[in-house]
Order: sequence, then C-alpha cells, then structure tokens
Amino acid sequence: MATGILGQAECTQTDEVIYEVPADTFAVVTVTFCNRATSNREIRLAVTDDENNLSTEAWKFLEFNAELLPSGVLERSGIVLDAGKKVTVMANGITVGASVYGIETTTV
Repeated sequence: MATGILGQAECTQTDEVIYEVPADTFAVVTVTFCNRATSNREIRLAVTDDENNLSTEAWKFLEFNAELLPSGVLERSGIVLDAGKKVTVMANGITVGASVYGIETTTV
C-alpha cells in the first residue's frame, strides 16, 4: 500500500479529483493547499463518491470558498476515507497547488 504523497495538482476553476482510494483499501490523509499568488484565492475541498454530483450534493464539502491569503496555506488532516472515495479540489484562480498525503491500508 502507498504512503507519502498520494496525489497533487494545480487547482483549476472546475472540480477536479486529485486522489481516489483504491478498492479493498482505506486511507488516512491530509490535504494541503498553498496559494502562490499575490492576491487572495477561494478554495474548495470535498470528499465524494462522484465529483459530478457536487452541484446537487453541496453538503459533501469540507471547505467551501474558504479564503486563502497570498502565500497562505490551508491544511486539513485526519481525513479517513474508505474505498472509492475521491478527494476533489477547486480554486477560483490559478497558482494554488493542492497535495494529498497519508497512508493507505488494505481491508482484506
């Protein structure tokens, strides 16, 4: 099973899955956002079964339009995910990186 960095992406203005828990596995992860811009950015973080349902299932967001200051970092830790769950991210502008790191453990 994987440990360390499980997924990374440059956030865009659309919801994007940056990590999906493999079958027969659970994961404990931390998600970090870093704003490299000189202006504020708004970020979103969700745990979903399908990132396409976020418009009708907005309750799945862990962060929704959270303000991230220039050179700022937002970190959410201790997120426990079962098989098939997806970490979905978005930012309202470029220059925001997102990383998922943690540990995967088999359930069989």
